[in-house]
Amino acid sequence: YPLGSQSRYLFSTSMMLLTVYGGYLCSARAYRYFQWRSSQRQAAEEQKTSGVP
Repeated sequence: YPLGSQSRYLFSTSMMLLTVYGGYLCSARAYRYFQWRSSQRQAAEEQKTSGVP
């Protein structure tokens, strides 16, 4: 292989992996955030209903 094409291939592969990894991190963070928000809402609902005598 000529050095240029090999380094270009490595570069594009690493960029692709970085993109996939970044997307995974973002989706995992969003998923955790939505889970946390729904649990917070559930807790608020329970407080409301339990506060009623």
